[in-house]
Formats: sequence, structure tokens, C-alpha cells
Amino acid sequence: MVVYITSFKIDDWIKKLRFDKKMEKTGFAKEISIWDLKGKIVIIAEKPKAASKIAPALSPKYNVYKLYGVPYYVINTGYSHIYIVPAAGHLYGLDTSISGYPVFEYDWKPIYEIDRNAKHTYYFLKTIEKLCSEADYYVNACDYDIEGSVIGYLIIKFHGNIEKSFRAKFSSLAYEELRESFRRLNRLDWEMIEAGLCRHELDWLWGINISRALMNAVREVSNKKIVLSAGRVQTPTLKYVVDNNISRNLFIPIPQYTLSVTIIKDGKEFRLDYAGSTVETRDEAENLIKILNTDKLLLVTDYREEVVNYNPLPAFNLGDLQSEAARIYGFSPYKTQSIAEKLYLEALISYPRTNSQKLPPSINYRVIVESLGKIDRYRNLVRELLAETHGYLKPVQGVKEDPAHPAIYPTGNIPSNLSVDEWKIYDLITRRFLAAFASKAVVERRHVVFKHSDSYKLVFQTSGQKVIIQGWLKYYPFITIEERIIPKFRVGERVIVSNAEFKRIFTKPPERISKIKLLKWMESVEIGTESTRARIIELLFKRKYLRNTSRGAEATDIGLGVIEVLSEYFPELTSVELTRFFEKEMEKIRNGFKNRNEVIEEARNTIKKLLSRFDDKKIELGQLLCLRLGLLKTKNKCILCNREVYNRNLCKYHYLAFEEIKKQY
Repeated sequence: MVVYITSFKIDDWIKKLRFDKKMEKTGFAKEISIWDLKGKIVIIAEKPKAASKIAPALSPKYNVYKLYGVPYYVINTGYSHIYIVPAAGHLYGLDTSISGYPVFEYDWKPIYEIDRNAKHTYYFLKTIEKLCSEADYYVNACDYDIEGSVIGYLIIKFHGNIEKSFRAKFSSLAYEELRESFRRLNRLDWEMIEAGLCRHELDWLWGINISRALMNAVREVSNKKIVLSAGRVQTPTLKYVVDNNISRNLFIPIPQYTLSVTIIKDGKEFRLDYAGSTVETRDEAENLIKILNTDKLLLVTDYREEVVNYNPLPAFNLGDLQSEAARIYGFSPYKTQSIAEKLYLEALISYPRTNSQKLPPSINYRVIVESLGKIDRYRNLVRELLAETHGYLKPVQGVKEDPAHPAIYPTGNIPSNLSVDEWKIYDLITRRFLAAFASKAVVERRHVVFKHSDSYKLVFQTSGQKVIIQGWLKYYPFITIEERIIPKFRVGERVIVSNAEFKRIFTKPPERISKIKLLKWMESVEIGTESTRARIIELLFKRKYLRNTSRGAEATDIGLGVIEVLSEYFPELTSVELTRFFEKEMEKIRNGFKNRNEVIEEARNTIKKLLSRFDDKKIELGQLLCLRLGLLKTKNKCILCNREVYNRNLCKYHYLAFEEIKKQY
């Protein structure tokens, strides 16, 4: 019998309904202040740093104690005793006592019992267990996202009372926002909890069953225990890199030719770019140059002059911040996210794991901007911004929204003791925030097209631009508009060619994949979350499925082998479609339109079907994996590498390359 231990039981829902009715009877159907609660109140913070911010925000008269080495905070009023106790991120994880596969029975256990690297969490749980005993109320004050909702829920479920629990919602650890959030406590966010638990269960079910199947296949063939893994989001991401690598390696560059000319205008020379159709042979290129050298006149057929207004860019969401940090500083997505999370815990920026590009009117921007003006590097910028806007600060809004959090913004707290890299991320966020209130940048652009009368292919063009008003660009100098001044032309005007030449170029392969491009691809196909994407990318490198090279991310032989096997035997697992389907299902849970058990049952049935096909070809699959892992010797080696022969004394990849060369030449 399959037991879903992690699913909400009926009594949980009864407690939820009782709690909601109690809130209605007491007049607090939607919100309640922590100061209206009496007795012992335990507030669960996600991390020690967050707890250290919550305590002084609630009262300057707090005491700090330690239990098992874990700091906690106590505030005593005339009628309540408030305990602020930290977790250390996730304190519970999924586990099973059942070996083999398929496995659908699991339970939440203390994470120190599952992960030997999490022994420190034992002391956090002991502290929580001690302080939660005999409490009258509990407040989940973990980060307001599905992970924070799960962390707090599980702690209260195992050590508290769901019936007497509340949720604090805040987007930064700035004191005023924290105070306001505790004045307006809500019921537990059950939809977020359901969606978060579902994500953990899906990832666990997928990972443990497919990973065990792969490892079992290897053990059957080699009698060796090798750790392999597959995942609901991890595997399609790996396949994207593998497909890109194969496409690049099989790409045959085709030679082509391009022309360039230099013209004389007002006594000055200007270089023109070729804009005609492809020149495929050297003879054709030489003939076109001969025409230009014979009749050196080009006719202006189109001239456009326009003034373009560029709106400010919106404040960052996490993906945009990761992209800019990679472009400007070469930071990996994971590094940027880690730094941003540290800045958040220092109460310097708002919650970073957001998809929003919008800043709501409820934030006191004037106070934040004036506070930023106390920082030397922003003093002049703030003065200019307040003068430019006359103190009326209305930010530009982006397209993307997040129901839980706004775009990332600085809180106005003054940074201290930041490392060089931390300053870089803080500076990016702050300047982008200031730029969002600034005026448009105004650019004058000119574009001109030239043609030769003797050949339709002889088409050339050039463009120029000049910044007229800097606007928001002076606040966010990481985007520069390269100025190029060209003179005015008129249609029908003829210009003299002073020089004409051609050069050979080659068609280009698909673009190399970097970590940030991989993250942006995950965003575009809607797999993973703001919180998990960077971590999943790093996991692929840690598992040695990918490696970093000067040419970008490349799949290792192990990565290639895993994708070969999964593509053949588990094509659904490598597809974005299946992963995205379950992402959409979890979104329905979060929005209250679907039940978590229904989604888990769908996943369970899908996994059972996959594994039934797997068992029929386990040995064949295991042999392929063992060859990739170097556990079996290749009988017939490719004449170009050590992989097994696929056809014509070549491995699969060199054979495909050979066929591609034949096709092209």
C-alpha cells in the first residue's frame, strides 16, 4: 500500500477550518496584530541573521540568550512573552526506509538524520523543540516564498500547533517593514504550503526513482555501486547543453564573402557595411569589386533621421540581476544569488528571489532615496534625481509580476563592511533603482542606404547615433550608447567610393552556452524557480555532468551517456514539456485551483509507466552507461576516440560528423 505521509491529513484541514472560524469570531478574519496576542508566542525565523533583525524591529527592549549554542531573542511585555528563534534553512527533508525502486512511501525526517553534512541542524531543532513547548501561538516569519512557507509549516507541525499559527509577510528586513508585517499577521498561507510540499515531493519521487534505476542498471552489469542522478528539472537542463554541444560539434562552417567600401563625404571618409544578399563564391566577390572599381559612384536610396526616446529600465528581478552581473562582472548566477541573499539578510536590499519588475506605490521611495544620498558615492546622483523629479518619485514599471514580492530595491540602510563583490551587486541594485525614477534618454539616430546602378547585390548601409539627453543613463552607467557621428545625406545624392574590398567569412555555429545563458533558457521555457535555477546549474557541474571550459559549458562523457540513455528509454524525462506541465500544476495548487494529492498521483503514475519500460532493457541500458563511465572496456574503438564503434569504425558522434561533411561537400 502506498502511504503519502507528507500529504495534509484530514485533521490538518479541520484545524485550518477551525482556525479560520476562530479568526472570524474574534473579528480578525483577515489580519491580527502580534500585540493583540497574549501568552507565550514563538516566532520562527528562517536563519539566525533574520532573527537578529526581527527582534530589534519589534522592540528595543529585547534579551539575547543561547541554547545549545543557538541564539534566540526574548521580548517581555505586560501580557506576552515573545520568543524569536531561528531555523537554519530547511530542518526537515524527505526520506524512506525502503530500498530499491519504485518507491512511493516516504516521510519527513530531521535533515541531520538524512544528510551527514547537516549535523549542525540538530542543535537548531533541539532549541526549537525546547522553546516551542507550551507556547500559546506560533508565527511563521520565514521568507515569504514557497520554501519559507514549507520550512515554517513543518517546524510548527512537528513542534507546535497549526490551529494557533500565523504568517508574517515582508519583502525586506528593514525595521519599519518588519514592524508593519507583525501588526498585520495573516492565517498560514496554505496554498503556498501545499505548492511547496508538492515541489519537494515531486523532486524527491522523480530523483530517487530514476536515479536508483540508473544506478541499479550499472550495478547489474559491473557489480559496482556508482552514484548517478536524474531530476525533474535537472535532466531537461542537461539535455539542452548536450544538444547544443552536439549541434556545435557537428556544425560545418560554410565559406562566404562580404564586401566593404569606404566613401568620401564633405572631405571625410566613412566606412559602409555590406547589406546585399549573400556572396557565395570568390569569383562573384571579385566581379562585384571590379564593378565598384569601374564605376565608383553609389546612389543614396534611403535616408532616415529620427529622435528615439529610451525609457528607463525597471528595477531588477533576480534573473535580470543575474544577467547583468554576468555581463558586467562575469559572476555566475549562483554567486550573484548568494551575494544578494546576504545583502537581504543584512537588511540592505529587499527580498531578491522575485520575478517582479514592478515597484508598488506603498513603498516610501522618498525616504529611501534621501537615505541613499547619505552614501558618498550616491550623494550627487540623489541630489540630481530629486532636482530632476522635483521630489515626485514615480518608478517605471516592468512587465513581469510576482504575487509575493516587488522588484529588488535598496532599503536605504547604510552598508558597512561589504566585500568588493558585495559592493558590486549592491551598487548594481541601487543604481538600477535610482534610474527607474529618472527621465528618458534621448538619442538622435541616422541611417542611410546606398546602391550601385550596375548590380542589385551592391547594397551598403551605415548608421550613426548621438546622445542628446542622458536621462537615466547617468544613473545606470553600465549601459552605454556608442556614439558615431555621420553627416546628413539626401535621397538621390551620389557619393564617391574611395576604396572597395572583400573578405572571406564563415557561417557561425550555434552560440556557446554559459551558465547565465543556461539560466535564461530555463526562464524562457518556464522550468525551475527563481530560487532553484542557479542551484540546479551548479549541481550539474558538481555531479560532473558538465564542465567549465574557456569555450563555455560542455557536457562530459558521463553527461552525454546519461542523456543518451534517458533520451532513448525515458524521453519524457528529458523533455521540457513534462517538466513544464508539472510546474503549471504546482502553480494551480498555489492559486487554489488544484489539490496536491491529485498532482502527486499523476506523477506517481507517470513514473510507474517509465520504470516498467526501463526494466525490459535494463542490461542494455546498463552496458551503455558502463561504457560511458569507463567500467567496461570497449571492444571496437572509434578510430578517432575511445568510444565504442557505431558505424564505419566511427563512434556515433564522429559518424554523424562524417555524414554532415559528406552532405555539405
